[in-house]
Amino acid sequence: MIRILLACLLLASTATAQTATAQTATAQTGEAPGASAPITTAHGISAFGPLKYPADFPHFEYVNPDAPKGGEMSFRGVYASRTFDSLNPFILKGEYAQGVERLHDTLLARAFDEPDSYYGLIAESLEYPEDRAWVIFNLRPEARFSDGTPITAEDVVWTLDTLKTQGAPYYRITLDDIAGAEALSPSRVKVTFAQGAATRNLPADVGQIEILPKHYYADVPFDESTLVPPVSSGAFRARDIKPGRAITYCQDPDYWGADLPVNRGHLNFDCFRYEYFADTTAAFESFKVGEYLLHEEYSSALWATNYDFPAVERGSIILDEIPDGRSSGAQGFWFNLRRPHLQDIRVREAIGILFNFEWSNEALFYGAYQRSDSFWENSNLQAEGIPEGAELALLEQIPDLPARVLTAPAVVPRISRPVAADRGATREASDLLDAAGWEVGPDGQRRNAKGEPLRLDFVDDSPSFERIILPFIENLKRVGIDARLEIIDPAQMEERQKVFDYDMITARLVLPLTPSVEVRTVFGSQSANAEGTLNLTGIADPAVDALIDRVVSAATREDMTIATRALDRTLRAQHIWIPNWFKGTHWLAYWDVFGRPDIKPPFDRGVDTWWFDAERYESLREAGALR
Repeated sequence: MIRILLACLLLASTATAQTATAQTATAQTGEAPGASAPITTAHGISAFGPLKYPADFPHFEYVNPDAPKGGEMSFRGVYASRTFDSLNPFILKGEYAQGVERLHDTLLARAFDEPDSYYGLIAESLEYPEDRAWVIFNLRPEARFSDGTPITAEDVVWTLDTLKTQGAPYYRITLDDIAGAEALSPSRVKVTFAQGAATRNLPADVGQIEILPKHYYADVPFDESTLVPPVSSGAFRARDIKPGRAITYCQDPDYWGADLPVNRGHLNFDCFRYEYFADTTAAFESFKVGEYLLHEEYSSALWATNYDFPAVERGSIILDEIPDGRSSGAQGFWFNLRRPHLQDIRVREAIGILFNFEWSNEALFYGAYQRSDSFWENSNLQAEGIPEGAELALLEQIPDLPARVLTAPAVVPRISRPVAADRGATREASDLLDAAGWEVGPDGQRRNAKGEPLRLDFVDDSPSFERIILPFIENLKRVGIDARLEIIDPAQMEERQKVFDYDMITARLVLPLTPSVEVRTVFGSQSANAEGTLNLTGIADPAVDALIDRVVSAATREDMTIATRALDRTLRAQHIWIPNWFKGTHWLAYWDVFGRPDIKPPFDRGVDTWWFDAERYESLREAGALR
């Protein structure tokens, strides 16, 4: 199956900060004692432009604040492996359970109807100077951990220090620009950033870090995986923990933050249950009889052919196609440039030519998809055509940039004829491999000057993707590449991804509309050899690093857009992946037991704003439709 990987590891997402020239109408500006620079005090923070919601906002517009409470939302676990052995998502060790992020609160909460705005959760306000060299978070006095202990500034300091030194690589890279954190009082914590750091996003980066209890980890090893539910700061507690089968998170009736504006209309379900299955067929059969209630479909073939069973026909199950306002994600086959035979760009380009999307879309996908070409597909951040204007001027400032980036249109995949074997593609790929020194021998295999065969190993953990990879492999074999597919179990897949043990891997990286430091964990040199990061390809390029710095430090959204397009263009020119396909919607099937707000947030599926309709549920049970 395609491994769906958020660039933020389901943790911090598009962390951003507010510019001094675009303060909100409700922010207060003053001067810190002994300082001459103005200080902004506000209830939230945004990268570019004013916040949508004022300080006294009652709730987000896309929720129903009067939604009924109770019931359970259940779905299959699809983003993780098919089992788990840990409730600690902050370290590399172990396979953490899906949904574990529900255990922990952050200082700030995301608004999903704004591209880059965050509002107070554990923190009721924050203060920062014009250059955002530091930020002070003022904690809510009522904030509590699950054991009733107050959440204090010391907990924030301990969390940041621990994650920066002992956390998974994502945290270490994200928090690298923190010079120090100090508790000014029990409810007031100051975080200072390193001199010279690009600080635009850093206050909100910190605001999206889960806050952990210092006192709990005084007796519990932080760096060990465990299935013991931890003391935590969020609204939910782990229940019914059954590795390989299911895990449930239920609301704490004493949760301190239930009535906060950022939570109102969100905490409608008593519990969320994640079901684990050995394969997608078993999962789907369970859904059909009501073992779980919401199923997101990722296969076009199944969406087109498998939803004609009785529960759908009588209206007990709703089929819905929900628009997705985010970037559609960079889904594709990702090369591992750490492998010597994949370091030649001509070899990677040749291999990419031989993936026939047009045939796959017609023969396998029922024409449901469009071809991807950008890492920010289906957004205004993707590069188009030949660079010009401000984008060209920026690219000309970047040293060591290949000339083709400046003079050629942004790379797009070759359009093949929708036939199993496109002879034109075969000829183009063969010419590139010949030029790269991989010649065809008497046995039909390509070898280099040392006599080593050109081999390409695909690694995946689901047989369902065989129908796509195997025809691709046949095309590769036609030009003399010894291509193979290895299907391994999910635990092996997780481990091999962590240590980059593959030639090629299938994955979808969802990159944010306001890129920040998380991009360094995907494309930056500092993550290339750091196990556990999302730098799947191992790219380590000074020009790419320089453009990432421009993206992170951009002072306006226009500058950020230009820099991201330049980065997208430069990455695509490297042929580090083979783009797959995209659609701008979610395919959802769900039992008709939910209510939904009138407004869907543009940057989220919105499922957490639904609620359980007990009358509908009982009606379906009485009719025998649900168990």
